[in-house]
Amino acid sequence: MRYATYEHHGRHQVGEVRGTTLIPLSGIAELGPVTTPEVLSTAPRDEAGAVPVERVRLLPVVPRPSKIFCVGLNYRDHVTETKRDTPDYPVLFGKFATSLIGPQDDIVLPPESTQVDYEGELVVVIGRPGRRIAESDAVDHVLGYAVANDVTMRDYQYKTHQWMQGKAWDASTPVGPYLVPPEHVDIDNAGIRTVLNGEKMQESDVSQLMFTIPKLIATLSTFTALAPGDLILTGTPGGVGFRRDPQVFLRDGDEITVEVDGVGTIRNTVRATTTIEGGAR
Repeated sequence: MRYATYEHHGRHQVGEVRGTTLIPLSGIAELGPVTTPEVLSTAPRDEAGAVPVERVRLLPVVPRPSKIFCVGLNYRDHVTETKRDTPDYPVLFGKFATSLIGPQDDIVLPPESTQVDYEGELVVVIGRPGRRIAESDAVDHVLGYAVANDVTMRDYQYKTHQWMQGKAWDASTPVGPYLVPPEHVDIDNAGIRTVLNGEKMQESDVSQLMFTIPKLIATLSTFTALAPGDLILTGTPGGVGFRRDPQVFLRDGDEITVEVDGVGTIRNTVRATTTIEGGAR
């Protein structure tokens, strides 16, 4: 079972994925604050409105989350390549809903940055609200999983000790392609990899997370209530471009993919900015 948020003929819709077809869920325009597991499982399926996936634009799996949490330094090989100390508490930062793009949208290079980097990540989507959630109960609050590329402007990230200005760029973070409920994937043993122009740049598996998914949910819910539709980007493995020798940054025309076994693949083309906009880019 998989779900997608998509745009078809100018309308947003949530669909159940059946092979290469989307079956709309009646009355649900987006995955987000109202889509608990019960809502998804009981929503009427509009069989007559079925549409091929190839005819829609896939949107960020949750287009307008109330909160986006990101975790830094959560794979040991990434900690090693950064030459940082191993954290004893998750390194946390945030993004905004305006940071998100669809799983097949172009990644547009901002004219201000010359060090645009990739970071393949597993995404946790919250499905039930909670505060001070115990690790033993954490999985009950998960709606499902998706894939993200935490595209990072390194020259902006390291302007200060805080990372927001390099991580929360508008229209920079693809998330998708689908939401996969926990019961439909062995997430603890899922492999994750990032491929740039056919060359594998990152590879690990979710079992290598230093702070597990239940630990992250328990930690985050200590200081803020989690709500349906909230996203947790769980961290990236070693192999990021900034830490390579020579360094590797995204360039116009590149194709970058991130894949998590059993969850899906996002595939984006990198494009240069042709005009400087005052808005999303």
